[in-house]
Amino acid sequence: MTDEDVSPQATQALWAPWRMEYLKGPRPQGCPLCQALADDRLIVHRGHNAFVIMNLFPYSNGHVMVAPIEHLSRLDDLTDETAAEIMVLTKRSMAALRRTDGPEGFNVGYNLGKAAGAGIDDHIHQHVVPRWLGDTNFMPVLGGAKVIGEAIDQTLAKLKEAF
Repeated sequence: MTDEDVSPQATQALWAPWRMEYLKGPRPQGCPLCQALADDRLIVHRGHNAFVIMNLFPYSNGHVMVAPIEHLSRLDDLTDETAAEIMVLTKRSMAALRRTDGPEGFNVGYNLGKAAGAGIDDHIHQHVVPRWLGDTNFMPVLGGAKVIGEAIDQTLAKLKEAF
């Protein structure tokens, strides 16, 4: 097969059947993090003031977010107790991911506001992104797509057990 045999449409297709439910399903009204918390959807762990949730649009397998239970949009609105619990849950998330998937590193951080890349800018959340050496491959460069090697519900089950 040569480059001429592959259509531009074919290079942008990626089979990911677990995403169809989200893509075709109804969109939640209001804050997606508050909605997920209310129906326990994608929740890995719920603490007193913060929770860990799977990311529906992961950068890598096991990508979770840690957020306050209270709907807050600014880091400086967090109480010291909530900020401390977010850090504890971030550490626990990393430990659980090490046990379940063995990443070689992590990206951890906040995107504060739309200008900083926040997809959900009205409910603050910290990303915990597991990383492996060589985890950026030809797919994003040539195919314009990322490959996530495991369905979110499978990762969620593993992380809940590891927590």
